[in-house]
Amino acid sequence: MIGERRVFARKPKIRLDYIAAKRLSTDALDVLHCESALISRCIRISPILQSLLLCSPPPPETFLFLINTRTMLGRIGQPLLSTSQKMLSPASRTLMLHEHHGMKLLQDNDIKVPPFGVAKDAEAAEKQAKAIGGKDYVVKAQVLAGGRGKGKFDSGLQGGVQVVFTPQEVKEKASMMIGAHLITKQTDHRGKLCEEVMVCKRLFTRREYYFSITLDRNTNGPIIIASSKGGVNIEEVAETEPDAIVKVPINIQKGVTPEIAADIAKRMGFSADCAEQATDIIQKLYNMFKNSDATLVEINPMAEDVNGDVYCMDCKLLLDSNAEFRQHELFNLKDKKQEDPLEIRAAAANLNYIRLDGNIGCMVNGAGLAMATMDIIKLHGGEPANFLDVGGGATVEQVTEAFKIITADEKKVNAILVNIFGGIMRCDVIAQGIIKAAKELDLKIPIVVRLQGTKVEDAKALIATSALRILPCDNLDEAAKMVVKLSNIVNLARAAQIDVKFELSI
Repeated sequence: MIGERRVFARKPKIRLDYIAAKRLSTDALDVLHCESALISRCIRISPILQSLLLCSPPPPETFLFLINTRTMLGRIGQPLLSTSQKMLSPASRTLMLHEHHGMKLLQDNDIKVPPFGVAKDAEAAEKQAKAIGGKDYVVKAQVLAGGRGKGKFDSGLQGGVQVVFTPQEVKEKASMMIGAHLITKQTDHRGKLCEEVMVCKRLFTRREYYFSITLDRNTNGPIIIASSKGGVNIEEVAETEPDAIVKVPINIQKGVTPEIAADIAKRMGFSADCAEQATDIIQKLYNMFKNSDATLVEINPMAEDVNGDVYCMDCKLLLDSNAEFRQHELFNLKDKKQEDPLEIRAAAANLNYIRLDGNIGCMVNGAGLAMATMDIIKLHGGEPANFLDVGGGATVEQVTEAFKIITADEKKVNAILVNIFGGIMRCDVIAQGIIKAAKELDLKIPIVVRLQGTKVEDAKALIATSALRILPCDNLDEAAKMVVKLSNIVNLARAAQIDVKFELSI
């Protein structure tokens, strides 16, 4: 039996549902979903959490899940475009290449693109414009973030894509981009550092189309998504004009035949004069997608110019990180400077980590449980500092490294909440890692630990004898309340420039 009660947070837009269950069946997976703006980038359900749902759980109060009547699994099964933002999340560990690398790959596959060049300083950008020739140019900031056109540089320049008319203007715009941080809706408040720009010839188009190839969970294979409405946000098109979206699943064994490509070009609305070119480009794009082990190739827009030629005006390219062993050349193009150093460090330790803007560090096993933990912190007025999933087979060393990553910004994190359900993951291993990290780092901030499951009594004994500032708590709700209160105390003390020491009562 499943009993449900709803709790409304202080912010009216956030609704959290609690489920207290004595045992959940396989069907209950269909009600697991956690709605939160914080974790929109993290959608995977770990095998650990699934096994947790199917095993005999601890008492109901320790088996609380924040859910919505929509399911995470169900949402994955929705039409592809409705979840595209989440499917392309960094948590999926794909490699995103800069636009100019994608454009070069298009050229290598004999696909038409506008003449372009890349520059790392303003003078080089001016030279690239002169080499391209003509009177109209587009200067694009090369940062790994979407929404560049509507973004803003901390230098004051509005927009990461600029249309200019002389090489001198190219130089001026490039000087305001290079070395500045571009802030978009897909970056945090710090933005992304722009270290180079792409200068390309401006083409005058009469029709623009959208084209992409990605992977579809429903059909377990590639899917082509196309539209006659290009050059705009495709998610908005899917919402307002769903009939304008063309979706064609591809049989991986057969690929994109000339007949399939011709049909797609026709449904996209290409004129008879350009249909043959579009058919050829669609086939070449699919071959590029397959041969580069891509998870996404997105062209927005694919355009027909005034001379009747079809061009790919830009290229967003994501590669499957599992294919690095056979795509060395492409993976050598990876720009690590565009990634968060802590996320790179976490990936090296096989930890799933995403930095957030709050001040309460989180360490959890299982992506779903991690999201629920962050939401319950939000419910009680706190702000998570990170998403961190240690997985089901973490070692003492990994747990120690996780703590080092969480506390890397000492001035930001005020308290840490550890929430572990020991299924495959043993609680005593977590406890050993916590104790080792607390001693090595000489942590001054409070640590609240909620452990349940395998070897939990051993873990509690280790924590009790450690004589460290580790506060055990069996109830997740109480643990969240406690860590928020402790974080507020530390925050007030830091604001007043006084030191606070936490001692455990006997």
